Amino acid sequence: MYATRSLLLVLPIAVCAAAPGAASKPEQCRQMLDQALQEKNPDTRKQAVIALSLAASTEPFLSLLESMLQDKDVEVRLAVISSLVDLRSRRTRAALEKAQHDDVPEVSFAATKALWGLHDPAGKQALLSILAGDTKASSSFLTAHMREGLRMMHTPKTLFLFAFAQGIGFVPLPGLGEGISSMQGLLADPGVSGRATAALLLGRQRDPETTTALRDALGDKDWSVRAAAIHSLALQNNPAFQADFASLLDDKKEAVRLRAASGYLRLEAIKSRSAHRSGRRSAAARK
Repeated sequence: MYATRSLLLVLPIAVCAAAPGAASKPEQCRQMLDQALQEKNPDTRKQAVIALSLAASTEPFLSLLESMLQDKDVEVRLAVISSLVDLRSRRTRAALEKAQHDDVPEVSFAATKALWGLHDPAGKQALLSILAGDTKASSSFLTAHMREGLRMMHTPKTLFLFAFAQGIGFVPLPGLGEGISSMQGLLADPGVSGRATAALLLGRQRDPETTTALRDALGDKDWSVRAAAIHSLALQNNPAFQADFASLLDDKKEAVRLRAASGYLRLEAIKSRSAHRSGRRSAAARK
């Protein structure tokens, strides 16, 4: 792998050297990056990968960045994903899809949420597969081994920040919050699994497939998944979910019970508003 990196950097250097009056600064910069990518210290390789995001839209830097997805250090691979996601091209999406099959759950999950953030269907399908876990309804998008690894993964801090920022995108109704504190409380809990985070990330989706998956998750054996599903469904502002929440008011986990109660009241308020508006329209029509 290191030989490939060196070759990719040497070719442009040779071209520059052959040109009359070519400056030595480009060569110096490339050599500096090449050396950093080959350092034994993973922190140095990570910093080089992060820095490459500034130039990765051109060759040979994009190929260099993609090659670092094979690095033996997890933090380096996570940094590669962060750098690739900013480029938003078909090629980088293909690299991210490949990274979804990384043996380390944190890396696989990072690639999945990156694709989801790019509105790539592969990201959404993978999140649904993670949420389904080992249930009968689980998607075949990921292998059972991958789903199991992701199911057990606790939410890393970087994913917490990403999910928190995405949660702000909910459009609240007047007088009703966006649930940011609820999301923060879940993601900050060390017992929260990757599947619960998937439920939170899917919360803004309104399609039948996602809604069905979230409602199924209300009966999950993992308390954090149940709580996350309540959170996401409550923010859909659909009173039809009241009965689902009512069934969880006796849940053995306090975090689930309290979110179910709050979600039920949120939907009750929405239902009352709707009835009030209908009454006003009827009264106006009679006049």
